[in-house]
Amino acid sequence: MTMTPRLRKLGLTAHVTSSVGWLGAVAAFLALAMIGLTSQDAATVRGVYPAMAAIGWYVLVPLSLAGLLTGLIQALGTAWGLLRHYWVLFKLLINLVATILLLVHVQVASQVADAAAQTSLSRGDLVAMRIQLLADTGAALLVLLVAVTLSVYKPKGLTRYGWRKHHEPRVQQGTAARQ
Repeated sequence: MTMTPRLRKLGLTAHVTSSVGWLGAVAAFLALAMIGLTSQDAATVRGVYPAMAAIGWYVLVPLSLAGLLTGLIQALGTAWGLLRHYWVLFKLLINLVATILLLVHVQVASQVADAAAQTSLSRGDLVAMRIQLLADTGAALLVLLVAVTLSVYKPKGLTRYGWRKHHEPRVQQGTAARQ
């Protein structure tokens, strides 16, 4: 089923908006993780992690799910298809894995936020979890940039399914011409 041009543009706008929003929210999350890990001010350290948990649950998770849903709609409703091109499959895989890992990551942020709310979280407390937040967020930013790059460059390469679908009309035309 192919979408009308107007509907395709609306879907593409929603997909780009949610994806760019996800990328921007990850960048903000990364900045907060750096501040939380390096700040000398205990009040700043205690305040950063609840903000990160809120951004995680109320911004990152919805944007990642919106990016996944709108990407699926775009793939299924356009000529690109979901299974025809390797770059589309890679983007789907990136989005699925990133969303699953994000759900784990936000739980870590929530644990650190809870600790910050209950105690006087100092610079030396929960260092391993705080480093994990920073490292995971940096990795997420790189992975999302790979997805953006795939979207812009659209590397060539059809899957086996895509190759068959691409050559099917030619085979049918050849058969019809012989009859």
